[in-house]
Amino acid sequence: QVQVVESGGGLVQAGGSLTLSCAASGRTFGTAAMGWFRQAPGKEREFVATISMSGTSTAYADSVKGRFTISRHNAKNTVYLQMNSLKPEDTALYYCAARPPFSTHSVYEKDYHYWGQGTQVTVSS
Repeated sequence: QVQVVESGGGLVQAGGSLTLSCAASGRTFGTAAMGWFRQAPGKEREFVATISMSGTSTAYADSVKGRFTISRHNAKNTVYLQMNSLKPEDTALYYCAARPPFSTHSVYEKDYHYWGQGTQVTVSS
């Protein structure tokens, strides 16, 4: 089983940058594809980015492509989301999630079994 804890959220002006971190526990971290999702007030949770076990494959939502970068450091059991050129519409609660061991990365929320509590990102205009 994998437990995940997000950090790094905060308040930033439009055009600014933030880096979110997701610390995962469990010996199987290196075998788990990871993903970031977000939920804005009054909206459903949506996919943001995903990364494979090895870190060699990634995928992004169209709304963040070219601005956000997902990466991982398996020795540190940590996944990162580097967010640049932030916009007010990026304001949301950002969640980190883990797939079961040896699963491929996925853009679908239903494929993720382990979720963190979320970290708030607020972008002011």
